[in-house]
Amino acid sequence: MQHLTVLGALLLFFVLAFLIAQSRRNNGLVDVAWGLGFILSAGISLALGRPQGAVPWVAFGCVVLWGIRLTWHLARRNWNRPEDYRYKNMRDTWNPRTFYLRMFVQIYLLQFALNYLINLPVIVAGLEDRAPWNPVAMLGLAVWIAGFFCEALADRQLRVFKADAANRGKLLTTGLWRFSRHPNYFGEAVQWWGLWILTIGGGRNLWLFFSPLLITLFLVFVSGVPMLEKKYAGRADWEAYKSRTSKFILWFPKKAG
Repeated sequence: MQHLTVLGALLLFFVLAFLIAQSRRNNGLVDVAWGLGFILSAGISLALGRPQGAVPWVAFGCVVLWGIRLTWHLARRNWNRPEDYRYKNMRDTWNPRTFYLRMFVQIYLLQFALNYLINLPVIVAGLEDRAPWNPVAMLGLAVWIAGFFCEALADRQLRVFKADAANRGKLLTTGLWRFSRHPNYFGEAVQWWGLWILTIGGGRNLWLFFSPLLITLFLVFVSGVPMLEKKYAGRADWEAYKSRTSKFILWFPKKAG
């Protein structure tokens, strides 16, 4: 019953996000709602479970920090700006008669489902309060911190790079971007693996490994990496960068020749 309450609140949130986005003709706002949805479901699970242990509260704090930072980052990029090229392409190519229904089901309902499944370790920790604060939990927190700073630093480096007019049309290949073509996505995946380790509860919740695995696979093979790689495919500078730089995991670049 408690999980149904969390699901219901999260669904209502994404319906509201859909309505706001359509009123502004900008479906890029669903990306802004993404991080807030995690905060909402984690917060409701705490309110329902009323945990006494430290792990649910630490996990909630991690989700809040991640969600607020990501929401602020995306809001600055998408609010009062033209619709993101991904969603604009959908608007231009999808059948107008079924556009809104398809957008709601294929984008908003999908993000609703992913939001719940990816955040399930944190939700379960809040509702059940069985995860002990032990060395494994501390390891999970350390992994999360590493991922958080990786994503935040990569996003900042990209924002500063794009803000310089001299870099228009160029690729960022320095900083963390020298060691990965997508260090921000890598940092995000690391954070969810850290939260899983933090909340596994002495082995009770090992089965929830599918949550960080899901976001990792989604970033690498579906949403994040493939869309950007397709956008730059064929450019000489991109192909050169691609040939020497790790796709996802931070790693040393290949030597020329």
